[in-house]
Amino acid sequence: MIFVTVGTHEQPFNRLIKKIDELKKDGIIQEEVIIQTGFSTYEPQYCQWSKLIPYQQMVKNVEDARIVITHGGPASFIMPLQIGKTPIVVPRQHCFNEHINDHQVEFTRNVAKRMETIIPIENIEILGDVIVNYNEIVAGMGHGMASNNAKFNEELEKIVGGLY
Repeated sequence: MIFVTVGTHEQPFNRLIKKIDELKKDGIIQEEVIIQTGFSTYEPQYCQWSKLIPYQQMVKNVEDARIVITHGGPASFIMPLQIGKTPIVVPRQHCFNEHINDHQVEFTRNVAKRMETIIPIENIEILGDVIVNYNEIVAGMGHGMASNNAKFNEELEKIVGGLY
């Protein structure tokens, strides 16, 4: 299953929802798709969808999903990371009237560069290829967070060791 969430920002994110629906219609996505559409006005024809989903159901959808696709809001892609998923992140863009500025684009770029834990997509036309090749892309990622956890543990051991 693929789970898509666009968050609760009041501007529509029709561009992402339409693209997912198109990929499902064309058979590029062959598995079940669940979309949380928020305030978007496009209603998917080929995917299961709800405007809003209760938090516990969101967590369950993320846990059950093979792929999680989110907008660039930090809360939406941090949850999949905490659950051990590598999300595809499609930031809302100002030029498409999806947000008031491009802070999601900038934030997504920074997280992708520094942490190597998300798959950023600014050009929606490559989304189908990324979905098809998702497993290979994830396998080739550096995942910088693991090294941060190891570093934290090493530093904590030094501090605890110094208490004796």
